[in-house]
Amino acid sequence: MDPVELFDYSHNSLKIHGPALLFIFLLAATASCEQRREVPAKPEQPNILLILADDVGREVLGSYGGTSYPTPNLDRLARTGLRFEHAYSMPVCHPSRICLMTGRYPFRMGHPVWGTFPERWEERTLPQVLKRAGYATAIAGKWQLTLLREDPEHPFRLGFDQYCLFGWHEGPRYYQPLIWENGRIRSDVREQYGPDVYVRFLTEFMERHQAGPFFAFYSMALCHDVTDDLKAPVPFGPRGRYDSYREMVEAMDQRVGRLVRALDRLGLREKTLIFFTTDNGTPKRSIITAEGGKLVREPVSSQMGERTIPGGKGDLTDAGTRVPTIANWKGTLPQGQSTDAMLDLSDLLPTLAELGGTEVPPGETLDGTSLAALLRGEPGPGRDWVFAEHRGRSWVRTRDWKLYRDGRFFQMTADPDETRPVPEEEKTPVHGRLQTVLDRLFENRPPGAGHN
Repeated sequence: MDPVELFDYSHNSLKIHGPALLFIFLLAATASCEQRREVPAKPEQPNILLILADDVGREVLGSYGGTSYPTPNLDRLARTGLRFEHAYSMPVCHPSRICLMTGRYPFRMGHPVWGTFPERWEERTLPQVLKRAGYATAIAGKWQLTLLREDPEHPFRLGFDQYCLFGWHEGPRYYQPLIWENGRIRSDVREQYGPDVYVRFLTEFMERHQAGPFFAFYSMALCHDVTDDLKAPVPFGPRGRYDSYREMVEAMDQRVGRLVRALDRLGLREKTLIFFTTDNGTPKRSIITAEGGKLVREPVSSQMGERTIPGGKGDLTDAGTRVPTIANWKGTLPQGQSTDAMLDLSDLLPTLAELGGTEVPPGETLDGTSLAALLRGEPGPGRDWVFAEHRGRSWVRTRDWKLYRDGRFFQMTADPDETRPVPEEEKTPVHGRLQTVLDRLFENRPPGAGHN
């Protein structure tokens, strides 16, 4: 499909003026089961530490104006790196992970059922692409793409050399955790705090591969609720209850700080891109205790300046899909910058592939756009729209305008809470251009992909 020119105006990206270009599809990645060692590493390849927090909206971080929680380590990463003002996810976790891992929107794969990953895409994932480029690969924390008790080899097949993951819907993730490591359940972690196990695992992985290049993916459990579908409630922590959302935010920030300090200790900061983002917005409620075998939840709201923002997870609003995203690459990215460049999770695969020195072979298409130039501190083409979908609904948007597939059209700068759809008689030319994007996205929808 030929690229479509959507807009002819310019925008600021890293505060540098440049033309805004649209590409609906880019060249895609195909991966194989080749071993990483078969491809020699290139000297300029950066190490990559990718951190994906769970259930964290942008109003949570101090660097985005949040005032409810202390996040000093993440704020420091933003202060010494690049903060994205327009980064977007799917509104819930599983489709966000599908999108991140494949560079494609979930409807392309027929909306994979929760907790599954389509077999035909297993060799086309982000870790597979980086393995081909010579990277050692590891993941710790949350998997959610299968039940590990049914398929403990699954992370290997998707391209990870090593893994340390809690048993999603099998046991606890925080206290007395049930943790799988490289195909076996660990028997030595019962008295440990799950996130400490995940951080230690990735730290040791980076130590072993400090000659590089490595891809360390911290798919965080924090700040998600405790597991809620076992026969009995999972164990409390030392407070005699479950951690509150605030306490989980503090724990998240501390674990990010530990990984950054590990890179400092190893002398790897200038050789490592740290990329932090999240899988969706803040939850509406969080489990705080269990009484009589029943879980008790409390509402979650956060302050962002003068605004009180209720959790928006599960909604296609900004509260559910506009997420904090920070890139930090000491010596390469300027410090303390922000960018209006648009990004969604489909962009991570082509971006990290290009930074890793590998080209995405022709023959398939990606939805993501490479933003590698931006992360090298250089001007480059960006994207003019992003996409999100959930339960049969979807939208495309620019920074200023948002069009749902059901026809609702919003001016986001004037109506960020989406309370007043733009009347038909007031629709701007942007509406027609966004409608063209939606039509082209779905014109070759695969069988069984639904009717977003």
